[in-house]
Amino acid sequence: MASRGGPRAAGTDGSDFQHRERVASHYQMSVTRKSEIKKLIYTHVVIWLLLLAQMVVGHLKLLPHDQVAMPYQWEYPYLLSILPSLLGLLSFPRNNISYLVLSMISTGLFSIAPLIYGAMEMFPMAQQLYRHGKAYRFIFGFSAVSVMYLVVVVAAQVHGWQLYYSKKLLDSWFTSTQEKKKK
Repeated sequence: MASRGGPRAAGTDGSDFQHRERVASHYQMSVTRKSEIKKLIYTHVVIWLLLLAQMVVGHLKLLPHDQVAMPYQWEYPYLLSILPSLLGLLSFPRNNISYLVLSMISTGLFSIAPLIYGAMEMFPMAQQLYRHGKAYRFIFGFSAVSVMYLVVVVAAQVHGWQLYYSKKLLDSWFTSTQEKKKK
């Protein structure tokens, strides 16, 4: 084309290089998916911290029992759900496929399985609340089972979307590795 200070090649204005400066679509998708997963992980950390706070307050009896109820059994294994999120974050800097796969598998085991168990564990209390209007556990004046079902629904959506975006991210990483192997 032209040197830094020298004449420009005939027939060009110097803007014909822009078609070469596009980022490959799988790299763009990787950045987008990572961003979405990070948002979901941060949302999960907030949910996790709220459950941890409820457990600490309940066990240490920092507030009266009628304000913050003791935790349900499903909340204890759900505390392990922070591990898949950390694995997911560790997979991002170098596009580590094995960490992302481990994160996806452990999300099912440590996040979604306790949520399913929690929904089943709390069902009789929710049924009693619905049929008879009786609640025996409370969190700041609200029925504990209602609050915790809301947590279960939100957390299930967060983990579901996290798995979805992780799968899409994994696909984009496989696309880039396949293209590297072709070269």
